[in-house]
Amino acid sequence: MPLTMAKAGECNYIKRITGKDEIRSHLANLGFVVGEPVTVVSDNSGNLILNIKNTRIALDKAMASRILV
Repeated sequence: MPLTMAKAGECNYIKRITGKDEIRSHLANLGFVVGEPVTVVSDNSGNLILNIKNTRIALDKAMASRILV
């Protein structure tokens, strides 16, 4: 399922990242790699604040939908 459907406070593991190579590379630089645990901190109209590798990162709905958990 896409990360945008995950519930706040629930720990999920990244299974796949879709999109063009530059998008996947950008997300990998932010720490979004396959097998990494990610937690949704809050959801504001589809825009997410995420906790990954002890860092909080905000992603818009379009970018978060490319991350499958």
